[in-house]
Amino acid sequence: MSGNIINTTDANFEADVLNSDIPVIVDFWAAWCAPCKAIAPVLEVLSTEYEGKVKIVKVDVTACEATAVNYNIRNIPALLMFKNGEVVAQQIGAVPKSKLVSFIDENI
Repeated sequence: MSGNIINTTDANFEADVLNSDIPVIVDFWAAWCAPCKAIAPVLEVLSTEYEGKVKIVKVDVTACEATAVNYNIRNIPALLMFKNGEVVAQQIGAVPKSKLVSFIDENI
């Protein structure tokens, strides 16, 4: 996994996401989720392309159930864009890189 992607926990979510000084994309995922695995390499590339502009943080919904419940995550992969500690956009499901680039560019 890239050094640019942060794996967070329920305990670290506030520090890693809510208190970030740049926009954050939170990838709610699980190891058993095939579509989650499909977009992981795309997120790796985007984490490098948007380094310093957007932070990408992964939340394993199995290990971080409290955070997933708090944000009403019912389908994965679920990408939530946070700015200043607030959710400003979401993208549900595995989508192509072009759609993720648009998602980021429209919301940063």
